Amino acid sequence: MPSPARTPEVGEPLDPLPTEFAAFMRPELPSLIKEIRAEVTRAYPVYGRLLEGPNADTIRQGVEQALTAFVDRVAEPGKPSTLRDALLRRFGRVEAYEGRDLESLQGAYRLGARIALRRAQSVGRQYSLSPTLVLAFADALFAYVEELAEVSREGYNEVQARGTSEVAMLRRQLLHLILAAPPLPQPIVTDLCEATGWPLPTECTLVVFRPGVPDTVEMADLAGDVLTELDAPYPHLLVPGPLTAERQAMLGRALNGTHAVIGLTLPTAQAADSLRWARRVLQLIDDGIVPDAPVVRCEDHLTTLWLLSDPPLVCQVAARELAPLAGLPASRRERLVETLRVHISTRAPADQVGDILGVHAQTVRYRLRSLDARLGERLTDPDHRFALEAALRSLHLHNGAGTCP
Repeated sequence: MPSPARTPEVGEPLDPLPTEFAAFMRPELPSLIKEIRAEVTRAYPVYGRLLEGPNADTIRQGVEQALTAFVDRVAEPGKPSTLRDALLRRFGRVEAYEGRDLESLQGAYRLGARIALRRAQSVGRQYSLSPTLVLAFADALFAYVEELAEVSREGYNEVQARGTSEVAMLRRQLLHLILAAPPLPQPIVTDLCEATGWPLPTECTLVVFRPGVPDTVEMADLAGDVLTELDAPYPHLLVPGPLTAERQAMLGRALNGTHAVIGLTLPTAQAADSLRWARRVLQLIDDGIVPDAPVVRCEDHLTTLWLLSDPPLVCQVAARELAPLAGLPASRRERLVETLRVHISTRAPADQVGDILGVHAQTVRYRLRSLDARLGERLTDPDHRFALEAALRSLHLHNGAGTCP
């Protein structure tokens, strides 16, 4: 009985290929990488999805390193493959975190090898290489594929050995580190990303729920790279990257009608700001200032967030700018303030302001003359006028009356 094939050790020379063969293959690498990527994503759509997510750079680098390391080892037998091995172990960890077995990944490796062999055969005909040499290339290539699979299995087994509860704990800890204020040193976060197989994205989006996430949230529908914290006072999710159409569809399935606020997509170092603003919008919804909806986006309410960021300070600005009206009876003062707010914010003539307020245009003109007499240059000076408009808009949003409580 023939002895079983032995998987080459990392860095083992790929005999009996001559080192000159690397010179024929190296110019083919850029186009070969593109061809393999296209064929693999066609055959395994899951990897096409991953190429649109935060693991995209890891996948691209891993494919490039796997091919480059093969050619490098032909040219320089015994050359180590440290970077390649790190990326391939991460491949394995990603498969484990996403709940897949290694069959798809191994199939992708084998498909890539068949495409590379097809290219080698073309190169062989171009340079009149002997069939024996091409056959030796095929043997070495498929032995190399087994090596790739074995290195990826190491990363996969590493996650499996930890157990589900430990992985969940590490990811929760990672989310806490990312949202820490002030941000923690980058190496601390990077180390935990490496330990959990979670590539640190350039940017991210926070999603916030009301206290007590209802059972209608389908956590199983969330992508494997979404970080969750459901036990916080305001439960939240971190979605790596921007909310593409695919990500939005994923959230729609997972939320299942549960109301949520989607924060701004920001650089990951500013994730705490995205969370803070999303929580604030949720509070404004509960206060009746921002209209409720199944999904509310912070980006649609940035001005409101800004104007209501510090109500006591707004009251101080309003008190200073409207000081000349302080001695008037409350009812008259409120009418003048509301007329001023509409006039400044709309820049409309008296008859249109009157339509908005439900009063006669002549009444508006009378009030504006009274305001001009009392406020004077505050209505013409750009800085004062801006402060007045911002303060009045904020107060109107907050209580509808244009006055401080």
